[in-house]
Amino acid sequence: MTETTALDRAHAAMTAAPDDDGARLRFYERLADSELFMMLTKEAEDGNISPEMFDLADGSFVLLFDREERLAQFAERPVPYVALSGRVVAQMLAGQGIGLGVNLEVAPSSIMIPAEAVSWLHQTLEHTPDQVEAAIVEVSAPVGLPEVLLTALDSKLATAAGLATSAYLVSVQYTGGGQGHLLGFIDTSDAAQSALAKAAGEALTFSGIEAGAMDVGFFSSADAMTEKLDKVGLRFDLPKPEEPKVYQPKIPGSDPENPPKLK
Repeated sequence: MTETTALDRAHAAMTAAPDDDGARLRFYERLADSELFMMLTKEAEDGNISPEMFDLADGSFVLLFDREERLAQFAERPVPYVALSGRVVAQMLAGQGIGLGVNLEVAPSSIMIPAEAVSWLHQTLEHTPDQVEAAIVEVSAPVGLPEVLLTALDSKLATAAGLATSAYLVSVQYTGGGQGHLLGFIDTSDAAQSALAKAAGEALTFSGIEAGAMDVGFFSSADAMTEKLDKVGLRFDLPKPEEPKVYQPKIPGSDPENPPKLK
């Protein structure tokens, strides 16, 4: 039985509700997060790739598949390819007048995405929420945020292994009377802050929520603010990075129960 992928399911939801902007946004989010296999005209050389182009009257399209088996089924012959995330593909092709031919003829998620949509996706992925600069005077439990955003945050942060220990979503009031929501990350390295801010921004954007609905902040577990966040906030635990596996070769003859074989 042919596997139904996350991209298939998101495409089906979008197709079933053509007037639902949320379903359309979630499809593009899945596309950005998916590993895609791009068909090439020749093997990559020194980091340079030459995509196979599908030329139509309304433009040129690169060929992408969310499974290697689907690429092979379409090509019907051995072909070179490269694996890239959807967000990298959008960044690479934005502004070049090239669209995406995704899973053409081999999956229910077969779709032609025009060049304008590729540029829109790239611009959308660049959005990030503001980082906190004003002083926080009060934190409380988050209210009024839609379930779709909470689900999107949970999904996004589940992929951010090792970038922070946890995150808290709270309602906040700032000095000067401003108020809103804050996603506070705990024990984050400086290098990871940009990636986490972008992940939070994507969860907002692809949930159809205005960018100003949530700020982000970064705190140490030793900060007094972290204790306040823990008391009232909605907590997200980020996965820990997997421990590297060390391969220990077995020395022939080291196991007396399994002596080496002579040939």
